[in-house]
Amino acid sequence: MALVPELVTAEAEPEADAEALTALADWCVRFSPAVAVDAPDGLFLDVTGVDHLWRGEAQMLADFRSRLITNGLPFRCAIADTPGSAWALAHFGKDGTIAPSGEHEPLLASLPPAALRLDRETWAQIERLGLRQVSQLVAIPRAPFGRRFGRAALTRLDQALGHEAEALTFRRPPTPWFARLAFAEPISAPEDMSRVTVDVATKLCARLETEGQGARRFEVCFHRVDGKALQLSVGLSLPGRDPVRIAKLLVPKLDTLDPGFGIEVVTLRAEAVEPISGRQARLDKAREATVEEGLAPLVDRLTNRLGQERVWRAVPVESHVPELAVGRSRPLGKPSIPQTWNREIPRPTRLFRRPEPVDSVIALTPDDPPTQFRWRGQVHRVHRAEGPERIGEDWWKGQIEDADVGHIRDYYRLEDTKGGRFWLFRAGLYGDPATPPKWWLHGLFG
Repeated sequence: MALVPELVTAEAEPEADAEALTALADWCVRFSPAVAVDAPDGLFLDVTGVDHLWRGEAQMLADFRSRLITNGLPFRCAIADTPGSAWALAHFGKDGTIAPSGEHEPLLASLPPAALRLDRETWAQIERLGLRQVSQLVAIPRAPFGRRFGRAALTRLDQALGHEAEALTFRRPPTPWFARLAFAEPISAPEDMSRVTVDVATKLCARLETEGQGARRFEVCFHRVDGKALQLSVGLSLPGRDPVRIAKLLVPKLDTLDPGFGIEVVTLRAEAVEPISGRQARLDKAREATVEEGLAPLVDRLTNRLGQERVWRAVPVESHVPELAVGRSRPLGKPSIPQTWNREIPRPTRLFRRPEPVDSVIALTPDDPPTQFRWRGQVHRVHRAEGPERIGEDWWKGQIEDADVGHIRDYYRLEDTKGGRFWLFRAGLYGDPATPPKWWLHGLFG
């Protein structure tokens, strides 16, 4: 302060800086679906395959720069084939450099070694040896270079030159399936937002259809003029590319968005993309739709309204314990758990979450099926019976301390005189005072 009285100082706020950088990364989704944070003050944007939306990299970079200037953000940026070379040109090259494809190495040659993102100790050692340019490091044989400066420095050099791939951690999974619409004037009316949702879905689905692909998830993002990004996402039970169907799932959610002073850009990205075969137009109009074709729209509406975790179908799991023999899978399509039900040991169509006690059980002998029982205050007389089927818990998995009779159940399939079918079990054995037998109803057959 004595040397520079006009100096203005402020306390550092690393957490606020990180939060602002994350918000800037979300804002950059309007330019690329793959954005990675380069803390503490940088971003990586993978613009592969999206520059045509601006009619070239130069126009895209010009738009990017103009928006940052409008928002009063200081910056330096560059476009190159690799993250390392782009970082080097942005920090030590000419601001706004666009390296032609495959020609980034000559542009790196005159840059200082610090452009390789080396740690301070390695960079200082290189400087002491009188090496002032990247071209001088490239001229050193690889073996002596690695021994002198370490494997990390050699990796950074290879990453910048494109000889070794570099993994980036993106805010969202990168996907080439991306569509963008920009407007001459901001929009805010609900009907305009609904219309552009259909338009951007049509644009992306046309690409998917051309490539014979379909997606299970779509994420639309409305970019406001103040820089905030409003996101909505929907999922499909089966891979699809019908823009009308996708828009119908997105439009009801638009009421939850606040367009503020207007929306200037809308983007749509597809995730979980996989090949799907094109369906031939129906020659026989009387042909009924398949079960999955008919259920898919209903399942999609329920899933996006109630939540993905609340819409599922039961599938078999490899376990003889009834409570563990059922798993959850997606409602349609190939189940994630490929097992099938064992027809030799039928299970009830309705399995109770907790077995319900029954009383007044009458059995001729301890191992005979019941001839009568009472459940929920009503007496049932047994007409037909099968069993017992003895089931023990998975004692070999170490989940129980011992394998005594308390962990064993004898199940019976019963039918009463009125046609009701029940699944009862007896826990414990007769004649053992330590574990007197108890009867429980575990499920009902259809």
